[in-house]
Amino acid sequence: MNLLGSLVIAFSMYSCIPMPRVSWTRERMRYVMCFFPLIGVFMGLALYGFGKAAEALGLGMAAYCAGGTAIPLVITGGIHMDGFLDVSDARCSFGEREKKLEILKDPHIGAFAVIRTGVYLLLYLGVFSELPKDRLPLMGAVYVLTRALSGLALVTFPKAKKDGLAASFSDGAGKRTVILCMTAYIGGSFWFLVSRGGWRQGILVGLAAAAMLWRYYHVAVKEFGGITGDLAGWFLQNGELGLMAAAVAAGWMG
Repeated sequence: MNLLGSLVIAFSMYSCIPMPRVSWTRERMRYVMCFFPLIGVFMGLALYGFGKAAEALGLGMAAYCAGGTAIPLVITGGIHMDGFLDVSDARCSFGEREKKLEILKDPHIGAFAVIRTGVYLLLYLGVFSELPKDRLPLMGAVYVLTRALSGLALVTFPKAKKDGLAASFSDGAGKRTVILCMTAYIGGSFWFLVSRGGWRQGILVGLAAAAMLWRYYHVAVKEFGGITGDLAGWFLQNGELGLMAAAVAAGWMG
């Protein structure tokens, strides 16, 4: 029952998928991250279903791409995009570490967050338009992979604060179990990418994932003193866009 409770907490926290209410006990919190990447599976299935429906309905390219861009935000409720906005404001302040951390706490958003989010959505829509419909299932692997990397970072990267969302999930995590689970998710994602798109795709997506994880660590530690919940969201949004772009590039090369 504790594992089922952990799954419910993961989906309740990181998606808009209706879930029953459970108590957030310390035991259940230990394994929440083990189920976090499964949200990516649901997102991939939803996107694949949308692609089939769009094809059957004869949707135009604009409507199709807009829907594909919106689906991840609708399913997650924008929780990761919220972090993207906050980190955009904080980084664009070019202030000291303490000032950036204060900006992350501020519930208001500034002009830079709006501008960067607008650019992000345009880029996402543009890259999505280059993804052939027969490769839509690959996005499921991308969604799983980004969440597995995020979960791995949560239990291995230094934290900026002793309190906050990232710290609470990390402190309650069964680190060895989470690391093993994230490793399995990462391996499964790459197997799917290679089996559906070939080794070129697996290598390009792998290199992109490694580069983005390194950048995540570098930005988090250098500019904020470690990761936070907002930075985790910032990484996820960048990861989804970057890995989708790598998959598209692999298709161009093939």
